[in-house]
Amino acid sequence: MGALFIMIVALSTPPTLPDPSGAVIAIQPLGKRLPKADVDMVEDALIRFYGRPVRILPRVPLPQSAYYAPRRRYRAEKLLEYLEERRPADALQILGLTAADISTTKGAHKDWGVLGLASIDGTVGVISRYRAKKRSKGNLHTRHRLSKVAVHEIGHTLGLEHCPTVGCLMEDAKGSVLTSDREYDLCPRCRAQLKALGKSIPADPTPPWPPVP
Repeated sequence: MGALFIMIVALSTPPTLPDPSGAVIAIQPLGKRLPKADVDMVEDALIRFYGRPVRILPRVPLPQSAYYAPRRRYRAEKLLEYLEERRPADALQILGLTAADISTTKGAHKDWGVLGLASIDGTVGVISRYRAKKRSKGNLHTRHRLSKVAVHEIGHTLGLEHCPTVGCLMEDAKGSVLTSDREYDLCPRCRAQLKALGKSIPADPTPPWPPVP
């Protein structure tokens, strides 16, 4: 997935988690500029791929505590901390959605722009429309990309790391959003890993985006 980099979030105390059976995935829209149609397609994609109820929380402003003034964007790791505090008691994961640019530290790069960030085998992720629209063919194409990123980041929270299989939704795009255009489904390897981790998901979902030519 384009420009997706993982951060393992160290929480001061282990989060209180609900029973995974039937636990919801919460979606937290952040800021005014995110189109409702984007939120709706992300919701649809998560239901199709993970077979769990999804709840859209009331929209809230982006927290100023996460704003990085030198680059006029928001630090993704600070957004993860903010989102964890807002995770409902019955939600196993919470995913933040925003139209604002987000970034994190990657290697020697102090402030590297990303499409999304999530805690591996954790509870929280955040994704941004800002880079999903780069060289996009239009709003629908951007929504398809953003929804793929959402499936990718929730995959991280379920324990999946980046996948070497070209076309898998867990593929590491190594800085390019364009790789999302060749992605369609979770590959057999990633599905087997989830099964080994005791994570049950629908076997044959119909993605809300078109097949890859």
